[in-house]
Amino acid sequence: MTPYDKPDQPPSEAPSAPAAPASEPAFSPADVRDGAAIALVTGIAGVLLGLLWVWLAPRVQYVSNGEAVFLRDTESEARIGADGTFLLLSVGFGMLSAVAVFLWRRGGGAAQVVGLAVGSVFAALVGWRVGLWLGPSSDLVAAARKAGKGVPFEAPLQLLAHGALLGWPMAAVLVHLALTALWGRRDPEPELAVWPSAYYQAPVDAAPSADSAGTEPPRP
Repeated sequence: MTPYDKPDQPPSEAPSAPAAPASEPAFSPADVRDGAAIALVTGIAGVLLGLLWVWLAPRVQYVSNGEAVFLRDTESEARIGADGTFLLLSVGFGMLSAVAVFLWRRGGGAAQVVGLAVGSVFAALVGWRVGLWLGPSSDLVAAARKAGKGVPFEAPLQLLAHGALLGWPMAAVLVHLALTALWGRRDPEPELAVWPSAYYQAPVDAAPSADSAGTEPPRP
């Protein structure tokens, strides 16, 4: 059956689509506050990274002959071990910070990820500088004079591989995204909208009666 309009009724018009909802801002004030708090607390935790690095990193020893300073053990891997210790500690702190943020705000969100990433970068820098500050003096000449000729002394703590500074932020972001994908809250599925038909269908005529079925119209 084809749609049609009755003569005494105006032509039907298709229903207009509902107005689109106003776009919401990418970050609400609550999201900005949460992201700033995460960045601040994570950055402060970098002090603990520096303390543990000074405590756990292997030491490199120098010795002086009165004219120059030399490595006491030229085959020592302590300098590489200091970088590895910093990287392992950074990855561990990154995983812990990601779990803490996820448990605090299970819903996730871009603001939390940004705050966690920024705070993790700042924490790695803080841990690095705190370790250098609390470690042995970087003035080798003064340290050699203080130790004396032929007496070994500790070399300053150094981070030769600066790429280790990315261990904390990378581990934090990846673990947080994995936790959100596995156990994060799910948005409810949108309901299907039912649109009214824009056409009018004529009612089905009643079946012909038995009296009218047997009669024929008069012929001219």
